[in-house]
Amino acid sequence: MKGTNIGEFEELVLLMVGVTYPEAYGVGIKKALLERMGRKSTLSAIHAVLQRLQEKGFVTSEFGESTSVRGGKRKKLFQITAKGSRVLSEIRETRNQLWNEIPKIALSN
Repeated sequence: MKGTNIGEFEELVLLMVGVTYPEAYGVGIKKALLERMGRKSTLSAIHAVLQRLQEKGFVTSEFGESTSVRGGKRKKLFQITAKGSRVLSEIRETRNQLWNEIPKIALSN
């Protein structure tokens, strides 16, 4: 797919949108990145990536219901689109092909 290149952090955030579905929102994604990947990030960095992913058509967003726990503030929930799913599949396929092409001896050191 032409024009669908994404960076490593964008890929991780996109994957975390899927992992944390149906509760994929900024704070939850930040927490999942830390817990699952040991990757610290700022909430503003995650929001910036989510905005870019939305502009590229890889995710959509909608506001969830307000809760008393958050003082009535609604979460902006994200979901992977069909286009986002395709780009993740392409990344996975490319990486798997490259891993399969590495001679075993190259990894034995």
